[in-house]
Amino acid sequence: MSKFAKVIIDISADSVDRAFSYIIPEELKDDIKPGMCVEVPFGNSKKPRKAYVTELTDVADFEENKLKSIIGAVKNSIDPESVMIELAQFMAQEYGSTMNQALKTVLPVKKTVRKNKRRTDPVEEINKISDKKGNLAAEREGSDIELNEAQRAIADSISKEIDELCSEKGVNKIKPSLIYGITGSGKTQVYIELIDHVVSKGEKAIVLIPEISLTYQTVSVLASHFGDRVAVLHSKLSQGERFEQYEKARKGLIDVMVGPRSAIFTPFDELGIIIIDEEHERSYCSDTTPRYDVRTVAAKRAELCKAKLVLGSATPSVESYQRALQGEYELHVLKERAVKGSKLPKVHTVDLRDELAKGNRSIFSDKLRTLISDRLSKNEQIMLFINRRGYAGFVSCRSCGYVVKCPHCDVSLTAHNNWYFDKKTNRKSALLSCHYCGYQKAMPLKCPICQSPYIAPFGTGTQKLEQAVRKGFPQAKVLRMDADTTSAKFSHEQILSQFAKGEDDILIGTQMIVKGHDFPKVTLVGIIAADLSLNSPDYDAAERSFQLITQAAGRAGRADLEGDVVIQSYAIDHYAIETAAKQDYESFYRREMSYRKLMNYPPFTYMLSIRLQSDNEERLEAIVSDLSKRLNKKVEEMGGSLIGPCNASVYKVKDVYRKLIYIRHTSHDDILLIRNMAKEFINDNYKNERIYLSYDLK
Repeated sequence: MSKFAKVIIDISADSVDRAFSYIIPEELKDDIKPGMCVEVPFGNSKKPRKAYVTELTDVADFEENKLKSIIGAVKNSIDPESVMIELAQFMAQEYGSTMNQALKTVLPVKKTVRKNKRRTDPVEEINKISDKKGNLAAEREGSDIELNEAQRAIADSISKEIDELCSEKGVNKIKPSLIYGITGSGKTQVYIELIDHVVSKGEKAIVLIPEISLTYQTVSVLASHFGDRVAVLHSKLSQGERFEQYEKARKGLIDVMVGPRSAIFTPFDELGIIIIDEEHERSYCSDTTPRYDVRTVAAKRAELCKAKLVLGSATPSVESYQRALQGEYELHVLKERAVKGSKLPKVHTVDLRDELAKGNRSIFSDKLRTLISDRLSKNEQIMLFINRRGYAGFVSCRSCGYVVKCPHCDVSLTAHNNWYFDKKTNRKSALLSCHYCGYQKAMPLKCPICQSPYIAPFGTGTQKLEQAVRKGFPQAKVLRMDADTTSAKFSHEQILSQFAKGEDDILIGTQMIVKGHDFPKVTLVGIIAADLSLNSPDYDAAERSFQLITQAAGRAGRADLEGDVVIQSYAIDHYAIETAAKQDYESFYRREMSYRKLMNYPPFTYMLSIRLQSDNEERLEAIVSDLSKRLNKKVEEMGGSLIGPCNASVYKVKDVYRKLIYIRHTSHDDILLIRNMAKEFINDNYKNERIYLSYDLK
């Protein structure tokens, strides 16, 4: 038995971001395992520190008489396999985090919490909301699915690869698979067939979804096939609920875990398949350190576990599609909708400049208004999509142009259709809110700069759209789904279930309503401002716009009823909108890749963004300038290029200033070396300056 353990102390600091050796007491030698949470003495602290065991060894780094002993194992801690420690090491190296930060990410649930008799299982709650009676075993028996010829070919091909994985020894040599299937082509049915194949072999499945809003539909479908062997994880669950879901996985009580990004760290012993649905979504990239891409992490976990990785999308990311064309992924294509008789919707593009020219200043084009009236008369359902919540995008003075901004963040305040009563002025005012820090204030009566009374909201958000729908179509029953209406637990599920049952006519929402949902009665989708995302400062703005429009359009006409889509835009001749209107991914891919190659953007190069943050603006300016000068010469010598420093697109958030330096290089290894240089430079020269670094690698 091993005599020593190497552990990472539970402190997020570079100074202790290394393994420390401890003696394993005789009475604990049978209990201590890699991945376990233990208590150890550390430094001069009288209280024991928590630590994670990364390795067991017979050889100590120092003389044994200089080492301390482990005090004991933390009770009720989850003990993942050593593969999770290896995954954390990979993430720390790839994304520039400390090992401790990576461990806290892969081990997000560390201990149990007090029992709560009122706590409900999230899967059971979803089944109640969807009016399932709880007889899941009976439902499973009666829910066999029939695959069409194209679906069957894909399922059989991937199943064969899974069988080869099970029989092979050593390194996983099976490529990931990319299923590129148009909206409504039945990718979910293929997923179910693959999960069933894996489960029949005694292995487990992780199904990743990009949004909490997709949990309801995905869990409902999977529970119909796999009964109570399905669990779910997402951010709206309490700590106790999350712990219980993890415990089910660890004890082998479930076969399938469903959830957004963090579900990839589910502690399954025998993992057979990882499925990433809607793989193109940006929500699969973490916005906290380590800023990981779940597709990369999933590929690494699949390699470590000898599991199969399957990615699926109607609008694959250009990076994934390029890998498929180059042979790094196996490409599978579904070109027809799964429901017999179902066709892609008819798409109408409306130039809002023409609408203005003929005097139409309303939210609805004449075409959209006509089709809404038509669908309401036929008792069919409608979805209206606008990628901005709130009542209006910003509040501005028409006299001097002043825009009301958040004092703590470098963004304009958004007008919401919530009301604030000011006792001093005895008036009711609209409430202005910051979507970054939550700051709120009442709408000013006059411009604070020029005292003009002509200060008003501009732009359109979901609340304003809802108001316009209720005024223009008073007979319609309307639902709204955005961040403001889904703050409560299970609110996503309740809204979607209500709409799925046909209790409402029109569903208004942000992008959370356009991803993967399947409503048979929806025959009209209106995309209110298709060019909103085109105006973002990101190099992939066209790709994101194409994906959003195509996914939104794909919600219409998914059953035997024909569908229509109206795309309203001021830029109908942009290639992202033109190709989305035709549902032509291949044409978009060619145009976008030409642009990326010309501009030397990913995937033709690696791009590293180094983010520096501080609450001291002047000091941040000096440090980021020093860093960029030090890096620039080295980057050029290594054949790369440095851009910046520049302000982040939102420069200030919660009174913290943010600067960016961009590095481009064709070598993955070299760009990691450059990142480590930046990290070492800040640690060596500005360690005590309250400068926080983070990294994005694309």
